[in-house]
Amino acid sequence: MTTMSEGAFDAVAELFERVSGIRLAPAKKALVEGRLQRLAQDAGQASLDRYVEHLLHEAGEAELTKVVDKLTTNETYFFREPQHFEFLAKQLRTQPPRGAFRVWSAASSSGEEAYSIAMLLADVLGSRPWEVVGTDLSTAMVEAGQRALYPMERARHTPHDYLKRFCLRGEGRYQGQLLIQRSLRERVHFRGANLMQDLPADLGQFDVIFLRNVLIYFDAPAKAAITRRVLRQLQPHGHLLTGHAESLANLDLPIRALQPAVYVPA
Repeated sequence: MTTMSEGAFDAVAELFERVSGIRLAPAKKALVEGRLQRLAQDAGQASLDRYVEHLLHEAGEAELTKVVDKLTTNETYFFREPQHFEFLAKQLRTQPPRGAFRVWSAASSSGEEAYSIAMLLADVLGSRPWEVVGTDLSTAMVEAGQRALYPMERARHTPHDYLKRFCLRGEGRYQGQLLIQRSLRERVHFRGANLMQDLPADLGQFDVIFLRNVLIYFDAPAKAAITRRVLRQLQPHGHLLTGHAESLANLDLPIRALQPAVYVPA
């Protein structure tokens, strides 16, 4: 594998920040080299430095999208941070929704979080009206969510009953994989959205918003801007859930903490 110069890395980091709002730390250089290697080869570039020149001066939007997809792909799994799912189940059982219940997975990656939410809603609300929307910056991740096909190891924290009710175990060439049941897929909708930019006008309002493990990539001003943008989509009675490693303290936001990593409008 070839390496890239410091100048090339800085150029990629600046380009990526301009598109995504995320600043890549110098410690990420080896990760960036590894993830761009195949793209450089596919583009017919002899080195990573030459590929970066290609990105800066020759490549079109499709190639830039591939780079963003490569650099925003993170490992995830079903029912990550289970405290949030326990909280949501308790809320739904003690205060059943009167109308359609909408949940937004605001940085849904490949869809495991959105489908975890959907399994819980199907279990607690059943046939009552509910919907899950998953959005992500990466088009590849949006497409992965729509496919709903996952390695079995990502379901290691999924309740066994949910696996039986909502997932199909792969056979033959799909051995070791699971597919989300069609009845669940029909209630979950994925689309592209960049949390650093204006959100789609037709996104709508939500009763619960999962904004987890994304704010850690941003500085305080960007965190505040993203959270304010997301809060505009939250119902007055709604709940905002963040990652337990993330803090919204000292950001002067119109919310108050209900419990760790759970917020309500102030």
